[in-house]
Amino acid sequence: MKRQSSATAALFAAHFAFLLLSSAVCGFATEARRHPNVLVILSDDQGWGDLSVHGNRNLATPQIDSLARDGALFERFYVCPVCSPTRAEFLTGRYHPRGGVFNVSTGGERLDLDERTIADVFRSAGYATGAFGKWHNGSQYPYHPLGRGFDEYYGFTSGHWGDYFSPPLDDNGALVTGRGYLPDDLTDRALDFIRDHRSRPFFCYVPFNTPHSPMQAPDIFYEKFRDADLPDRFQEPAQEDLAMTRAALAMCENIDWNVGRMLRLLDELQLARETIVVYFCDNGPNSFRWNGGMKGRKGSTDEGGVRSPLLIRWPGRIPAGRRVPQISAAIDLLPTLAELAGVPISSDRPLDGQSVVPWLTSADDTPTARMIFSHWAGKASVRTQTHRLDPGGKLFDMAADPGQTRDIAAEQTVTARQLTEAVTVWKRDVLSQLVREDRPFAVGHRELPAAHLPARDGVPHGGVQRSARAPNCSFFTNWTTLDDRITWDIDVATAGRYEAVVYYTCSRRNVGSKIELSLADRRVTSTVVQPHDPPLYGAEHDRADRGSESLVKDFRPLRLGELDLPAGRGLLTLRALEIPGAEVMDVRSLSLTLLP
Repeated sequence: MKRQSSATAALFAAHFAFLLLSSAVCGFATEARRHPNVLVILSDDQGWGDLSVHGNRNLATPQIDSLARDGALFERFYVCPVCSPTRAEFLTGRYHPRGGVFNVSTGGERLDLDERTIADVFRSAGYATGAFGKWHNGSQYPYHPLGRGFDEYYGFTSGHWGDYFSPPLDDNGALVTGRGYLPDDLTDRALDFIRDHRSRPFFCYVPFNTPHSPMQAPDIFYEKFRDADLPDRFQEPAQEDLAMTRAALAMCENIDWNVGRMLRLLDELQLARETIVVYFCDNGPNSFRWNGGMKGRKGSTDEGGVRSPLLIRWPGRIPAGRRVPQISAAIDLLPTLAELAGVPISSDRPLDGQSVVPWLTSADDTPTARMIFSHWAGKASVRTQTHRLDPGGKLFDMAADPGQTRDIAAEQTVTARQLTEAVTVWKRDVLSQLVREDRPFAVGHRELPAAHLPARDGVPHGGVQRSARAPNCSFFTNWTTLDDRITWDIDVATAGRYEAVVYYTCSRRNVGSKIELSLADRRVTSTVVQPHDPPLYGAEHDRADRGSESLVKDFRPLRLGELDLPAGRGLLTLRALEIPGAEVMDVRSLSLTLLP
């Protein structure tokens, strides 16, 4: 009996130990899953009106619309008039002038390095972080996504790309060739990231490149719109380019299909209830097309240029079908997502945004007294819950006159004066911080040893020209004389030996040029001996006029050699010493790789 009691006691002790272990394991699992995953999807140049959930009958976006059905739709959400400022505001929760973003190219798109990003915030809380798509806030490390809080990156860091079918891309700092239609390829990588991190909290950022020009869409999406009659048109039909509208609609339906792929994977992995999904766009539409009758498009601080969709889904936490009437903005996303996820924000800089969690989780529809400011190219506008004051001082009642057709500043003088004063204060507080700093391009950081210097970041001299007016995807051409040169203003972080490579094309009749790359008294020379003269491409995929976007071609690497570079700032210069033919070569980019 005593032996039986001892055995029973031992069995009980073992069972109790198992319960403790199970409890600990379950507690660990609960702790690991306490923070929800976050999936943020950002479209490029898609207007508020390019979704069927907002009433557009020209297209169907059921997957994106489902986020509104199963979560919250923000009725008045605002971004910036153009790309990189909106991205900076999403990343930091602060107005973009505070972060040094003053342009969309040639270095002005870079976000100051002392700004803390949303990826920094979530990675500090133990999240796996990945970005897959168009970055547009800096290319060279530490402006690169891998220097701004992201563990993984795949996409392109420039503002736009010249062709969307298997283009050159950046894979964690390495130059690679994409696979197929770019939004599909980006989605593939995002899906891989979600699968790989399904057992821990992840922050996945998918900034699509569409429907930004060039207007390209696969046949399977475009055929529906090729000759379609469109019931919803821009309010002044003569201003609408139907070819561009049809292409944009096809591109938006492709985005919807890819959003559906991500939502299905969350269902398959049983992660839907543990994942916050966010969808918005970066500015107004890139052409005059149906946008709910609003005034303005991309580039404008009027309502149509800055109003964006915002849909947020978190099953079980955000009530299905929630409508949020209060005004809000891209600056609100960081504090909102951090609060929803229970992630602390540690920053020595105050945010301009505010958490809108109370509007998501309760039925509070009380109007807000806040003001949201929009700025671009020296023009500033302010939006309240009821009014908009435009850069010219015109006041509009946005409830009674959403198309901004009647200036009421003379009738509502008190409101006009208050908003004018508010803009003056905002300019003094925020715009005064926007100093167009003389910032060189970074080279030589050991965290990412290869620094790629595209033509976009260089300066042509003499007769050298860009291949197109828009610099982001341009290359240098018309290099014909010994006086011509190309320069990059760089800052070498680490003194050491560097391998220099130029990406070039050159016809057979022009081979033989001797070129020199120099920085101060350090120089290396090489000769172009291999012809490489591929055709221009990209136009064969266009569904509408590409405007200022450059056509592209395949560039070949030419190793110039190795040179020792001192730390510090200097002017990197590429010039020709001998030109036996009519031209030297075309140049897409230059890379400097810090050797071990």
